Amino acid sequence: MADYVLAIDEGTTGVRCLVLDRKGGVRGKAYMEFKQIFPRPGWVEHDPREIWRVTLKVMGVALKAAKAKAAEVAAVGITNQRETTVVWDKKTGDPVHNAIVWQCRRTAPMCDELKKVKGLTRKVGDKTGLVIDAYFSATKIKWILDNVQSARRRARAGELCFGTIDSWLVYKLTGGKSHLTDFSNASRTMIFNLEKLDWDDELLHTLDIPRDMLPEPRRSAGDFGRTDCEVLGRGVPIAGIAGDQQAALFGQGCFEPGMTKNTYGTGCFCLIFTGNKLMRSKSGLVTTIACGPDGGPGYALEGSIFIAGAAVQWLRDELKIIATAKETEALARSVKDNAGVYLVPAFVGLGAPYWDQDARGALLGLTRGAGRAHLARAALEAIAYQTRDMVEAMKKDLSSARSRFKVGELRVDGGACANDFLMQFQADVLGLTVDRPAMVETTALGAAYLAGLAIGMWPDAQAVAKLRVTDARFKPKMKPDHREALYQGWKKAVARVLTH
Repeated sequence: MADYVLAIDEGTTGVRCLVLDRKGGVRGKAYMEFKQIFPRPGWVEHDPREIWRVTLKVMGVALKAAKAKAAEVAAVGITNQRETTVVWDKKTGDPVHNAIVWQCRRTAPMCDELKKVKGLTRKVGDKTGLVIDAYFSATKIKWILDNVQSARRRARAGELCFGTIDSWLVYKLTGGKSHLTDFSNASRTMIFNLEKLDWDDELLHTLDIPRDMLPEPRRSAGDFGRTDCEVLGRGVPIAGIAGDQQAALFGQGCFEPGMTKNTYGTGCFCLIFTGNKLMRSKSGLVTTIACGPDGGPGYALEGSIFIAGAAVQWLRDELKIIATAKETEALARSVKDNAGVYLVPAFVGLGAPYWDQDARGALLGLTRGAGRAHLARAALEAIAYQTRDMVEAMKKDLSSARSRFKVGELRVDGGACANDFLMQFQADVLGLTVDRPAMVETTALGAAYLAGLAIGMWPDAQAVAKLRVTDARFKPKMKPDHREALYQGWKKAVARVLTH
């Protein structure tokens, strides 16, 4: 058997590629950004053609860095920004419109109509586990069909394909032979029935989305076709696919019910694996399909924060009070506390557990003595407070379901988890141990592990779990009364920006 797995991690701002060996070691890697397109305020797009070009390039660079040949690649795994929507011509492969990104808010009025006029909130929640929000794919598909000339006619004629970015890459990698997705990505569209593990005909009819344009959903570890010979010089099995957060959950070794991870990126995404139990949230979380130990479908509760690391980018790019994100750690430590300053980074609304798409950001508690260090600290603390919001919602859902498991510790990954101040504050504000792995690119690792499991490179999930190495464990040091006082200050700040 060939020695390597090639993992493609197609994120929101760029594409990363890792070449992993049998021991889970990274033998080569590459990363390249692509353009962010903002046609109007609140609208976000990507060029699918550019994503494809960048993907091809980083694959080649990563293989070269690993000094690996295509013949040595046993399988390809894919993980991707979820919800981002591409519609393309089935024969030519040409996109009919730019990809509409998960961050895009253009369909917020459409979502309001589905909730307030058509009264679909409960029906969508019961069927899909999701809330009605512009975040998810369904209304993005409808927008393209409604606004791109001839798109709806062509979709009804079976001429168009829809896919999240994983489907787009599979289509391109296989030379147009495969139009597939996995259950985890399908569960993020708002048109997928969690219990039936299939597209929901009633929701498709309501949104006027032809079923023929949808990809076939499959388990995350399995057969997604082979790469076209022109891509790698030979047909290599595409054997693993998962949405980025489910891939990170798998890459963190969270296979047992109650195991929880949080990814710190542009946003924050906190998931607790609930095993085979489909748990309905009553506390503002969503239910999503995750990857079970064998790569088959399991379930998770998820909380999504729209702005996390992006708040630090705001300090750098708009306020220009820092030159690099790394500066925030020393700045935060340079003051003894937040001096009552709270940043609520609701720049594109608030996600879980509030789901207020009309909320906007606010900086509260300013005095004459507040300076750039307090703002930097407030931005980092906001990430931790928002994570606590999600963990509190998880605890409520587990309690109401009389679950036998609970949140024990938080496994962390993503770029911002390198910030020791943030990780210690996170442990303090949660009152839980925070475990950071040596390899924080767990999203790509999850895709690689799923592909490796499918082809037998690793025999089972236990073998995969042993590959994870802890870098640091942060234990809570803050006194409970101080922790609660800080958190109540955060809750009061959030209340100032909520619109409902």
